[in-house]
Amino acid sequence: MGGTMTAEALPESPHRQSDGSKWPVPPADGYTVDEFFTLDLPPHTELIDGSLVFVSPQRKFHTLAMYLLEQGLRVHVPGGLRVRREMAVVLGKRNAPEPDLLVVTAAADGDQRTTRYQAADVLLAVEVVSPDSEDRDRDTKPHKYAAAGIQHFWLVEMAGENDRPMVITYELDPVNKTYISTGVHHDRLKLSAPYDIDIDLTAIDEL
Repeated sequence: MGGTMTAEALPESPHRQSDGSKWPVPPADGYTVDEFFTLDLPPHTELIDGSLVFVSPQRKFHTLAMYLLEQGLRVHVPGGLRVRREMAVVLGKRNAPEPDLLVVTAAADGDQRTTRYQAADVLLAVEVVSPDSEDRDRDTKPHKYAAAGIQHFWLVEMAGENDRPMVITYELDPVNKTYISTGVHHDRLKLSAPYDIDIDLTAIDEL
């Protein structure tokens, strides 16, 4: 997801500057998840370690890679799972990141008013790396997803002369709560876990 930016004034924020202005001012120890979901924020804002992270303008690659992978995930998704994009996942008291794509259990999918999922209900989290979010996508978020017990993680990078997706797949070591790389995929993403998946990554050229 995007980078840390200055937000517009948020009239519904419960926190105010001492001069009465309406810029969001987090508590001394940062926002909690409960506070985060009461704020009037720009779309796709994330909560990382109690701090707000806002979305920057994205490259075309980011949009097309998300679309390609989302459609590929949907082809053979089992009946007990659902593919979702850009939905918040609660990892703990002060963390609610928003993976670019995720696979959740159908039982936890809720109704049309659902705004978030719990980490225990997420089978796969996918992050498409953006220039301004490299450290979060490659380091901060994977560590937090693993610590929360999310079984599968994909990191998607723009690579090669044709700027196609390179997908690095990871699976959770449940003992150490860390991810172990299970492969680096350039032209084709063919997997049997978390379920049967076969995606032609070169198809991004035709989108």
